[in-house]
Amino acid sequence: MARSIWTGAISFGLVTVPVKLYSAVSRKTVRFHQLNGPTGVRIQQKRVDPSTGDEVSYEDIVKGFEIGPDRYVIIEPGELESLDPKKTRTIEIEDFVDLTDIDPILYDHPYYLAPGAGGAKPYRLLLEAMRESGKVAIAKVVIRQKENLVAIRPMEGDVLGMATMIFADEVVDPERIDELDSAREVEVNDRELSIAKQLVESLSGEFEPDKYRDTYREDVLALIERKAAGEEIAVQPVKEEDEEPVPDLMAALKASLDAVRERDGDAPGDDDGDSGKAKPKRKAPAKRKAPAKKAAAKS
Repeated sequence: MARSIWTGAISFGLVTVPVKLYSAVSRKTVRFHQLNGPTGVRIQQKRVDPSTGDEVSYEDIVKGFEIGPDRYVIIEPGELESLDPKKTRTIEIEDFVDLTDIDPILYDHPYYLAPGAGGAKPYRLLLEAMRESGKVAIAKVVIRQKENLVAIRPMEGDVLGMATMIFADEVVDPERIDELDSAREVEVNDRELSIAKQLVESLSGEFEPDKYRDTYREDVLALIERKAAGEEIAVQPVKEEDEEPVPDLMAALKASLDAVRERDGDAPGDDDGDSGKAKPKRKAPAKRKAPAKKAAAKS
């Protein structure tokens, strides 16, 4: 059973909704420890002063902000504590906005909000009101001594989702990427665009998140299982690939479109890109039904 990591209340206007916070994701990262190769013993990380070679005790460590080469401003713990946001257990809604107004790059970590004690009715009321109006709530909340900007929205399963957000000044401006200038200066003709759109349509379908898997993580776990069972692993040398010339763009587009059509059972065509007709979207494969249980054998 999932355990809540925070309890508090949503506040909008004079209405208070008691809630509990749950993480909406469980990371599946494969974690390794650092070992001493010859002995197989896990190594220890130590804090060492390079000027003396001595280990520094935790009590002697202070925070410093670098303002120049080997120049730091020392910040005392009490000075930081004086700046901590007011400890509150309230998610204070500041605005309601349209979901389409939020760039997905601003989302950080997802959570679920569940009703707390006595909060079922106002929780349901807020969820339905946001769903009917198509709005997302922008709020601020203090979690672990840090004030977070969050977005709250109704999700499938009749649950309110809450995502911490990145502040606007933390997003890197794409204007700082020099390579984008060359792409902006290039022009594409109508024929290239038409075939590219047909290729996009041919590869379009419904989004099925379950069909995408972390194959690298699965391969790593399989490797660990085989080695734990004593299997010898033969490491194949990496073959250096020769750089191939960049193919003609139009030829690559048409070849890609023909390959998709052949895969879907359509005859490859010699499109001139002027028809303007887009191929109908592929239907998502029907979900497999669970096999019916066999009837019990008659005695």
